[in-house]
Amino acid sequence: MSDRYEDKPFLRYVDAWVLNAIGHLDEPTRAYCVAMEPTLRQSLGQAGSWTEIVAKQMKFPPELPAQIRKIWEEGKLRFEAGNGRPADPAQFAMTFVDRNFGRV
Repeated sequence: MSDRYEDKPFLRYVDAWVLNAIGHLDEPTRAYCVAMEPTLRQSLGQAGSWTEIVAKQMKFPPELPAQIRKIWEEGKLRFEAGNGRPADPAQFAMTFVDRNFGRV
């Protein structure tokens, strides 16, 4: 299986952005994203935090985090009821990004 982020380094930040929106971004990934802010600013010509840069680059509307949280909360309950196990936030983020933003 190939690395999801091979040849698509920005995809890592979009996945992290979605995880952050649903309140499930782990601390090592958050720290990595923060540490990479200067590189993101320089390479993309954007100002701001990594979350602001991702939102600007992807042209995300301000209400998108709340919409994603709602989808996560409602979907999580359905998934858990239907599968008898907890929903995986990382899998949700990757699936959400793939379905809604195509090729990043």
